[in-house]
Amino acid sequence: MSVLTIDGVWKNFHGHHVLRGVDLEVHSHEVVCLIGASGSGKSTLLRCVNLLETVDDGVITLEGREITDPRVDVDDVRKRIGTVFQAYNLFPHMSVLDNVTLAPRQVHGASREQAEQQAHDLLARFGLADRARAYPDQLSGGQQQRVAIIRALATQPRLMLLDEVTSALDPVLVREVLGVIRELKETGMTMILTTHEMSFCRDIADTVCFLDDGVLLEKGPPEKIFTDPEHRRTREFLHTVLEY
Repeated sequence: MSVLTIDGVWKNFHGHHVLRGVDLEVHSHEVVCLIGASGSGKSTLLRCVNLLETVDDGVITLEGREITDPRVDVDDVRKRIGTVFQAYNLFPHMSVLDNVTLAPRQVHGASREQAEQQAHDLLARFGLADRARAYPDQLSGGQQQRVAIIRALATQPRLMLLDEVTSALDPVLVREVLGVIRELKETGMTMILTTHEMSFCRDIADTVCFLDDGVLLEKGPPEKIFTDPEHRRTREFLHTVLEY
């Protein structure tokens, strides 16, 4: 079953085509990794999916419903998509518990008791049970990113988008966050993530997509992309990042 379909999507910024006719289908419980050089269009594609950017051409469909229709309720779409960025974007004046429960209460109509019980369950699941009353500036970078992921999970999304969520972290903290993503895969969460962590991508992805200058040039299972890529540009990129 397809959760997300991207059909012929183009995006232009100031005369520059950032996305050029991208096609992609994401199935339920699938993990799709987007790889490519900086500026290849990976983050822009995620921003188009959660409607932070409007597409110039093409159609994006979420669970059978076109979400690029200008008449669509953007807030309703975002209720079904959890998004985590490189920057944690936690509210600094709010505790971890309040950060996690805000959307379930204010957007999804959960009671405070329901939202807090779910938040405590999620925090315990990801090793942060003792940090519920802490504030973001009292947490490490890895803890803040885990809270950002938990906050997205608290809305019970059908699709998770993770955009370079480890790039601002040191290697020790990277392992913390990658562990969370690996657990999400094991529970069947449908995810699209951009990453420069090639070994992690190879380990966790069901499908790897290589973007080059706005074009989704090549996609396939990780064993195919990493060991026998079809395109010269894919081989050159992997040679640069893997040094083989």
